[in-house]
Amino acid sequence: MSDGNKKLIFTYNAPVTLTFALISFIVLGIGWITGGKSTQLFFEVYRSKISAAWFIRLFCHVLGHANLSHYASNMTLFLLLGPVLEEKYGKATLVEAFAIVAAISGLVNIIFFPSSALLGASGLVFMMIVLVSASDLRKGEIPISMILVIVIYLGSELWTMVSTHDNVSQLTHLIGGICGALFGGLLNSKK
Repeated sequence: MSDGNKKLIFTYNAPVTLTFALISFIVLGIGWITGGKSTQLFFEVYRSKISAAWFIRLFCHVLGHANLSHYASNMTLFLLLGPVLEEKYGKATLVEAFAIVAAISGLVNIIFFPSSALLGASGLVFMMIVLVSASDLRKGEIPISMILVIVIYLGSELWTMVSTHDNVSQLTHLIGGICGALFGGLLNSKK
């Protein structure tokens, strides 16, 4: 049998990751068409009266992005890390982790930054970075790679937070990273 006769087929190898990226892209397109109105209404989290839209924003702000550059910078790492995590922990666990990080970062923004809106998957990406590096956690062992990731990524976010006035996005990254470390510890301690 010759390798030249094999057909290449495309596979939807990581449904949660790919669907998230696709929905985020659609949200970006609709936001562009509506001049940002749809994004502001449903895909940015900010302090407002509690309503159905408020709950949608609390969880869906991670799907919204300010522009194509913002989307691309988040989705590059998201699409790289997502399939690995989806395979290791499963679809349902990954969706739960996304929902938890979205809710926590959204609530922190609402409580501590009442005049700021938050959108984008950066917190999820930071959670995924730390969670991938924590995937080798074993009882009584802490991988040096995980420590370096935490020091480099979260340390740089802490530094940026102290040295600039844009505390909102750095705080979201920190929340994502902390959640990733906690999820990594909890998920790997069960195995």
